[in-house]
Amino acid sequence: MYLVVIAWLYVTVLMAVAEATAVNGTVLGAIVTFVLYGLLPMSIVIYILGTPGRKRALRAREQAAAAQADQAMHAAQAADAPASARQPDAGGHAPATAEDGVVAPVRKEP
Repeated sequence: MYLVVIAWLYVTVLMAVAEATAVNGTVLGAIVTFVLYGLLPMSIVIYILGTPGRKRALRAREQAAAAQADQAMHAAQAADAPASARQPDAGGHAPATAEDGVVAPVRKEP
């Protein structure tokens, strides 16, 4: 992409030099030629062709910020949680059952 831009600016510089050194030409005309045929169109082309890259960079920044916020939230939750919640099943004990069988088993209705 930049090779085309450099080549076009080279062409417009040569056009401006030809305008300035011509018998009827002026330096003001050369400057106007360079700006209107070279700088202005190429700046628009670079801006338009750079849009996808800017969108990717913006999305990457948003994702990084969201990941950082999510990580900070999880870190804060982990710091506030009791030790048993931070390390589930760390005791090595079997899960407890209901005492004296007071909890009825779940079954289908007849």
